[in-house]
Amino acid sequence: MRVTPVPRIAGALLFQPTPHADERGFFSRTFDADIARGAGVDPDSFLQDSISRSVKGVVRGMHLRAGAGESKLVRCSYGEVFDVVVDLRPDSPTYRNQEYFELSGQTQVSLYIPAGCAHGFQALTDPADVSYRIDRAHDPSEDVTIAYDDPELAIPWPLPVTLISERDKQAPTLAETQRVSR
Repeated sequence: MRVTPVPRIAGALLFQPTPHADERGFFSRTFDADIARGAGVDPDSFLQDSISRSVKGVVRGMHLRAGAGESKLVRCSYGEVFDVVVDLRPDSPTYRNQEYFELSGQTQVSLYIPAGCAHGFQALTDPADVSYRIDRAHDPSEDVTIAYDDPELAIPWPLPVTLISERDKQAPTLAETQRVSR
């Protein structure tokens, strides 16, 4: 497994496994505690694993956690997604930078997203499963959602948006979110 820093988002990392493929399909290690530790990620900090399944065109995001934030390791375990990270840590050298990734069940690449970064994705296939490994127990009172179509962010979603949750439909812009948190 190769670990690559994401230059535009300080602290973000791509974990790129080496799937072993043959006529049966493939086998791939998707997490290795020693490799995570060697990359500066405490493997024992993860408290929760979750999975979402989305149909083609669905956008989930942009989400982050208030308070101490939430680090996560995300992977498209089946299908393909257009994944987005926005650095919203005011003290970060990459503050306000965005980065986009195509995560796929074929590659099993995992993306480590540091606390304080907003995250979202769009399903490019039907279905697309995204697995999350999260370092904090979920506390709904700390949920922060930013409009996926905020003109200030101008995220280039590759497909027409087919479905979004009611929470995401009602999400404020980044500017409105930051005014409230001050």
